[in-house]
Order: sequence, then C-alpha cells, then structure tokens
Amino acid sequence: MSNHLRTFALLAGLTALFMGVGYVIGGGMTGALIALGVAALMNVFAYWNADKIVLSMYRAKAVDESHPSAMVRTYVADIREMADRAGLPQPKVYVIETDQPNAFATGRNPQNAAVAATTGLLSMLDRREVRGVMAHELAHVKNRDTLTMTITATIAGAISMLANFALFFGGNDRERPGGIIRTLALMILAPMAAMLVQMAISRGREYAADHEGAQISGDPGALADALQKIEAYARGTVNVGAERNPATAHMFIINPLSGRGADNLFSTHPATHNRVAKLEALAAMTGRWPAGRTTTSVPVTNRPWG
Repeated sequence: MSNHLRTFALLAGLTALFMGVGYVIGGGMTGALIALGVAALMNVFAYWNADKIVLSMYRAKAVDESHPSAMVRTYVADIREMADRAGLPQPKVYVIETDQPNAFATGRNPQNAAVAATTGLLSMLDRREVRGVMAHELAHVKNRDTLTMTITATIAGAISMLANFALFFGGNDRERPGGIIRTLALMILAPMAAMLVQMAISRGREYAADHEGAQISGDPGALADALQKIEAYARGTVNVGAERNPATAHMFIINPLSGRGADNLFSTHPATHNRVAKLEALAAMTGRWPAGRTTTSVPVTNRPWG
C-alpha cells in the first residue's frame, strides 16, 4: 500500500472512530450520523482555517527579510532559496518564541503554506543545520502533508473532547447494565485509538520528508546532525504551547512533548536514531558528507528508505 493510500485509510479510520463516539453519545445511528456531519464540517473548516489556528496557538510571528535580527534574516533568505530550488511557491515564514528547538509546516496546499521555527532552533543550531530542518519542512509542503497533518490534529482533538463529553451525555447506553463501565472505557480507549492513528500517519510522513528534505538542502548530514541536537536539547526544555495542545505534537519535526527513544505505538515520531541512520546512509551513498566526518549508525551498504 502506498504512503498516500495508507494515509487516506488511516484518516477514514479516524473519521469512523469519531462516528463511533457519536453513536455512543447519541444513543444509536442518529448520533453516528450527526458525528459524521460534524466531522465533515470540521474537515471543511480545517481545510480553510487550520493553519491560522495552529499558528495562533503558538503565537507565531511572521518575519521577512526586513527583520532587525541578522539571524532571522538569514533564516528567511535560506527558506526563500530552498523553496525556489524545490520548485515551490514562497511560503510564509514565522518564528515562535520558545527555548525548545523545533519547527513545523502548515497550510492547505503549497500556494498557502507556512513554515515556522522556534527561537530555540535558530539560536542552538548552526546555519547548515537550520537549513536541513527547514528543508524537511518544505518537503512536507511539497508532499502536501501539511493539510493531512492539520486535519488529523483537528479530528483527534475533537475525539478526545467528545469522549470526555460521554461521561455527562452518555445517551441511553448508561441506563443499561454495565453502561457506565462502557462509557468510562470509551473515555479512555477512544482518545488512545485516535492517538495511535494520528501517530501512524505522522511516522510515515516524517521518513518521507527526511528523504525529500535531504534532496532539497543537498546535505543529508545536516538534517542528521540537527535531529540529534534537537532531541538532546528538547528533552530538557518545555514547549508550553505544545503541552497545552498535544494534538498538534505530530506536526513538529521532533516530538515536543517528550523524548521517546523507540518506534512504538505511542511515539509521535520515528525514533531519532532510525531517522539519523537513514540520512547517514543516504549521505554516504551520494557522497554528500562533510569532510572528516564518518557515519556512526549504519554501514555504507545500507539502502535508506527501503
């Protein structure tokens, strides 16, 4: 199954889960149909507005070449140059005030895309590494992942909210034997299932964006170095915006909530060491590796991204 078909199937599963929660709360098929209608409206709303909502959540500030900081001007100029190289329309560029190094992309299509980096990313990484990170985000734009990721965040967040409502508006199910137990199980399992689908979508798209981003920047090793630095710094730095809006965590290049170290059902992103290994293999195969630097994770004969 292709990545895009797999993503579509997972989004369909997320919508079905939303309908299932509606079925329980609404006491039957009527509730499920209402939930389907709500999901459709949410998707339409997310299509037009999710990027603005996400940027507002993180109080992102638009920046351009006139910014007083030379660091920010360089960041903007590099994005402009790499977008041209990738054949993309110029995205809007934002900065988020937080010490945690991280970045994400959003927007319904390449013509309406935005990329955002935190002040922590710009200050803790060197220019080469920042370019590697932002090339990854431009790859999300090029692959049209941004719409999928923002809609996924919208539906997953709504499922968690709806599941909490089930305790108070549990429909006729609560009047039946064991109804309260089923309602409590719904409150726990529905958000968990939504998170699993959300994470499955995110992990597949991250590997693809790593590969495409390495081609855009022309320096796979830069992204490999950046990922290791970001994970190390992010472990000890709280991203307040992400903690308040955990449904958006999968949009970032590295999990902003915690530093999980393995590919498992509950990780928002692929394990960093797996991503680095693939990038190192790509760098070794293409000869795009900094002078004096040797790979540390995989032999040169390994083929990245299957």
